[in-house]
Amino acid sequence: MKIILLQDVKGQGKKGELKEVNDGYARNFLIKKGLAIEATATKINELNQKQQATAYHKEEELKAMRALAKEIDGKTFNLEIKVGQNGKVFGSVTAADISDCLKGAGYDIDKKKIVLEGPIKLVGAYTVALKLAEGVAAKINVEVKGIE
Repeated sequence: MKIILLQDVKGQGKKGELKEVNDGYARNFLIKKGLAIEATATKINELNQKQQATAYHKEEELKAMRALAKEIDGKTFNLEIKVGQNGKVFGSVTAADISDCLKGAGYDIDKKKIVLEGPIKLVGAYTVALKLAEGVAAKINVEVKGIE
């Protein structure tokens, strides 16, 4: 019997996959527990349309990330933060601080996409990597300036 999995099933497959399983296993376990539905022609067609729509949206998002990476790559952003004597920053500059600075410049980039090599604890210029998507990266320059 052909079924469409509604949830991940250990040993069978992932959610949304079309599988061929024994009739008894399908009726008595998978369908009864709500883990799968019987694969009719209509359901298979709906599944194919959902997969195509998902693939299309992922591709559009990837195009947008590539365009953003091209636009932002190599730009310099100024970040002002409180400092003490000798230009030492109170605490450190975090990915969230850089994300807020980018939002102020009109780029909505999540802090999880900002890759810092280590904590920034001194005033100066730093190169920061951005991982926007799988295989899409950019590097920006962050100039940390102190305010007393």
